Amino acid sequence: MYQELIRRALEEDLGDGDHSSLACVPENAKGKATLYIKDDGVLAGVELACEIFKFYDPDLQVDVFIQDGARVKKGDVALEVRGAAQSILSTERLVLNFMQRMSGIATQTRELVDLTEGSKTQILDTRKTTPGLRLIEKWAVRIGGAMNHRMGLYDMIMLKDNHIDFAGGIAQAIERTRNYLKENSRDLKIEIEVRNEEELKEVLEIGGVDRIMLDNFSPERISKALEYIPESYEVEASGGITRETLKSYAATGVDFISIGALTHSFQSLDMSLKADFS
Repeated sequence: MYQELIRRALEEDLGDGDHSSLACVPENAKGKATLYIKDDGVLAGVELACEIFKFYDPDLQVDVFIQDGARVKKGDVALEVRGAAQSILSTERLVLNFMQRMSGIATQTRELVDLTEGSKTQILDTRKTTPGLRLIEKWAVRIGGAMNHRMGLYDMIMLKDNHIDFAGGIAQAIERTRNYLKENSRDLKIEIEVRNEEELKEVLEIGGVDRIMLDNFSPERISKALEYIPESYEVEASGGITRETLKSYAATGVDFISIGALTHSFQSLDMSLKADFS
């Protein structure tokens, strides 16, 4: 699943060769490298790191001491890799880049998920990911304890303001969508965004959707809306929800809260891969 991503990433970094290592390190030199954690957080990317080492050099041996999803602190040792020194040096930066990024996402995600503890609300990510890195960023979200919303434009229908406006209104957008799915024999869930109570009431009168997104509703407005939205609908809150307001949104009892910041605004977790070729 991740082989093509790894291949492209290695090609981007290596080009026609790791000339620094080729120049300084004998071809038959062996050694090990230890991955040290330099920040407190949630570890993610260990499984991917093992895949990278294996993809580049199947003879590399990896000993994993801390698994994905574990809380880590500065000074912890996550893994050791042993084998050809040239192979270790050529994969070092790619492993760190992926693990630091994934661990940063997982750490922030876990912090936000913890804020909703005790509620029924599930935290979702969005499509606000780095182009080409969506698979690993959404993987990190899952490691952090949240759920993936949709992987792309292909696995769920989401009717947002632009779709509705282009279609000529809510009724037309829903009708066109249902006809499209029927004509193309596709079984996809339909979610629709509403911007105010009038649009919400129109959606409820028409029906034909699975999930309703309340966009930029305050917690008070969401609580009132949930009083008359039938339980047959999934309800999602989105837009302007911050770390400071998250608890109040979760307290409404809404099914989902989607947060784009999970994958577009985070701090990578610092770590290093220290080599020992003595």
